Amino acid sequence: MRTSFKAALEKTLEGITPAREDLVTLLEATDPEEMNTLFSTADATRQRYVGNEVHFRGIIEFSNHCLQNCLYCGLRRDNKKLRRYRMTPEQIMKACDQAATAGFKTIVLQSGEDTNYSADTLADLIWRIKGKHDLAITLSLGEKQVGFYQCLREAGADRYLIKHETKDPELFARLRPGTSLEKRLDCIKELKKQGFEVGSGNMVGLPGQSLDVLAQDILLMRELDIDMAGVGPFIPSEHTPLKNSSQGDLYLTLKAVALTRLALPWCNIPATTALGTIDNRGRAMALGCGANVIMPNITPPELRRHYQIYPGKESLFDGQENLSALVQGMGRKVSSGKGSALENRLNYRTQIRKEGVSIVF
Repeated sequence: MRTSFKAALEKTLEGITPAREDLVTLLEATDPEEMNTLFSTADATRQRYVGNEVHFRGIIEFSNHCLQNCLYCGLRRDNKKLRRYRMTPEQIMKACDQAATAGFKTIVLQSGEDTNYSADTLADLIWRIKGKHDLAITLSLGEKQVGFYQCLREAGADRYLIKHETKDPELFARLRPGTSLEKRLDCIKELKKQGFEVGSGNMVGLPGQSLDVLAQDILLMRELDIDMAGVGPFIPSEHTPLKNSSQGDLYLTLKAVALTRLALPWCNIPATTALGTIDNRGRAMALGCGANVIMPNITPPELRRHYQIYPGKESLFDGQENLSALVQGMGRKVSSGKGSALENRLNYRTQIRKEGVSIVF
């Protein structure tokens, strides 16, 4: 007999690894009262284990060159209509100086998979940033060799974001020609081994994705012991083979965010830019169902509009005052710290001991 919504939610809250069929049941919920229950439960879990602070991570998109040809991404190699750019180390440093002055405690250096920047060049830049500013540095550069990761970690990089995108290996290979899910997961495991805090995540609403696969995405992130989980809707891009596909659903994405919070209580979870792009309430809604991170775009304005992973993101208002007002209007506080997942884990373990829960992971 099929598990009811109530029973599935109760089982998911038990603290052990959720059952895939229970996650599917919760993802299927369309009754407004049931969805509100799911969202409020996730929000309470967020408050209990990671607190009321919202961490701002400033993203600097320093290159839109990419050697990959992913079917869903506007940066894909075959998009000849995109104006390409690369920031110099000095330009990146200037953007970091501005971020530090503005009060950011974490910066995210993000690019397409661009081989123009050597490990030594990036390591030197990381040394300079760390020597000048008290900033946590997150990298999002795609798949690299072990030695590349090691060099950047030794230079002082703290975190690395590399989404697995989908747990379905066939769908992964179809959407990312010439790559494999196995290699992607090997990169994640290597980054963990190197001592990075590692972020992964998935897209909701990919063509060919089922709710069962979406549930597997959440379970995979728990299995990998992820520190940050980015869950956002698929948005079709004009200059890609998937341009005529339907975009991911707002409420299905929010349900996935909520279930990610329940499955990974210690995790940093962003209210993604993609959610804000498909609905101007998207980021606020995500903060209300488990998210605790916002990632403002601080790429120089003259370049920002050319980092076109999907349409519309460049027009999203990322002003700090606006985002701070959003956070404060929800009764939350903008964090003055770096928001380490290691601190989250300590707080989580402390709290569950108080609650008498014996199973942590």
